[in-house]
Amino acid sequence: MQFKQGCGWKACYDEKRNLYTAESGGCGGYDLFQITKEIYDRLGESDVSNSDAVRLIYSGRHLYMDVNDRCGPPYTVVFDDEYREICPWAGIVCSGHVWSEELTDAVVEVFASEAQNRSQRRKKKQERIRK
Repeated sequence: MQFKQGCGWKACYDEKRNLYTAESGGCGGYDLFQITKEIYDRLGESDVSNSDAVRLIYSGRHLYMDVNDRCGPPYTVVFDDEYREICPWAGIVCSGHVWSEELTDAVVEVFASEAQNRSQRRKKKQERIRK
């Protein structure tokens, strides 16, 4: 595995699986993303500021989110149940109650920022319904 790191973010290229992933975290939040090769290649370049790097990472597919920002009780949203397998290298933070499948499905359907998870979540929902 190859890594790139900046202030508040870390990205990984897993050459065995040809998979690019990243984590971002700071005071009050932690996120995991699956990113593209293009995003990974841009991270750490001299013309990419740290805030631009975080924006690039956030354009990837959201896998996991933990929020503990003191604006309410802490909570965790699991967008992809395989986040641990996808990001075995990550220092995953879990500080609160994990949202239900139904609430997570609703969030993915409503928020444009989670559109990359819709097909995966819809498929998983159909599998739950069949059982």
